[in-house]
Amino acid sequence: MDKQFRNYVELLDPLFEQLMRMEPVKVGGLPHNMPAAGIYLFSEKEKHLYVGRSNRMRARLQEHCRPSSTHNSAPFAFTLARKATGQSKASYLPSGSRKELEKEPVFKEAFDHAKTRVRRMDIRYVGEADPTRQALLEMYVAIALGTPHNDFDTH
Repeated sequence: MDKQFRNYVELLDPLFEQLMRMEPVKVGGLPHNMPAAGIYLFSEKEKHLYVGRSNRMRARLQEHCRPSSTHNSAPFAFTLARKATGQSKASYLPSGSRKELEKEPVFKEAFDHAKTRVRRMDIRYVGEADPTRQALLEMYVAIALGTPHNDFDTH
C-alpha cells in the first residue's frame, strides 16, 4: 500500500472513535468553538442516518434545516422528502427535476417537514481540515455505520 495513503487510513479510526464519543448536540445548540472544517453525522436516537463534510461546518449544518433552504443547500432533507413521497428517481429533464419537485405542493410539504425533522436530529462532528482525509473519513463513517442516506454514486 502507498505510504501516504496508509498514513491517511491509519488516522481514520481514531477520528471515528472521537466522533462516536462526542455528546450529540442539536443544530440550535451548536457550540461557538466548534471546528470550521470536518465531518458531521445526523442521527435520530441511536439510528445514524447521514454523514456529510464541510469546510464551513456551522453554516453547513444550519443550511441542512433552514426553512428557506432549497434542494442545493438541504440535500439530506430533499432525499428524505423524495423517499417520503415515493419520488426517488432522479430526472435530468426539466419535468421532474429537483427544481420542479420543490414547486409541487405535496413534495414541498414533505420537504418542509423533512427540514424540520433534520433540525431536531442529533448531531456529532469531528474536526478535519485536510480535504483528502475529510473525504476518506466521510466514506469510512458512512460505511462503518451503514448510514442509509449516503450515496457516493456519480450523477
